[in-house]
Amino acid sequence: MPRYSLTIDGVRRDVDADADMPLLYVLRGELAHKGPKFGCGLAQCGACTVILNGTATRSCVLPVSAVGEAKIRTLDGLGTAEHPHPVQAAFIAEEAAQCGYCTNGWIMTTVAALEKTPHVSDEQIRTLLSGLKCRCGTHMSIMRAVRRASDVMTKSTADTALFTDATQEA
Repeated sequence: MPRYSLTIDGVRRDVDADADMPLLYVLRGELAHKGPKFGCGLAQCGACTVILNGTATRSCVLPVSAVGEAKIRTLDGLGTAEHPHPVQAAFIAEEAAQCGYCTNGWIMTTVAALEKTPHVSDEQIRTLLSGLKCRCGTHMSIMRAVRRASDVMTKSTADTALFTDATQEA
């Protein structure tokens, strides 16, 4: 059985796995990550989403052998209870989870998108989230959470730019 060395949430982990084993199975079964979930097994619902080199990726259909040197981010490593990521904080503030099973996909997809482009329109949010499923019907709360996170991350980006400009002028 081949051995793979994966960088997950900034930590290098070695795992023995069949080449065609989905990354989701490695994360949950071999490494005990709880964020990504098995939903459909067909990359259609998003519950298994991880961020691979900055891109939201469905881990249920990605063979571990295809990961290579990519950096993997999971919900497990995104934030803490004391210091949640802005997207996690927005989901909490908007009470965007009901059963919570699908929340991993919504949060990880949102994080990947907003870290590239923090300021998004409502239409862009709808497009971004169009491939995700929530059987509980919390879509409006999720939309509000993504809007809130976008506003916070846009402000944070602007504040950082102002600070950077001010220190460069000094």
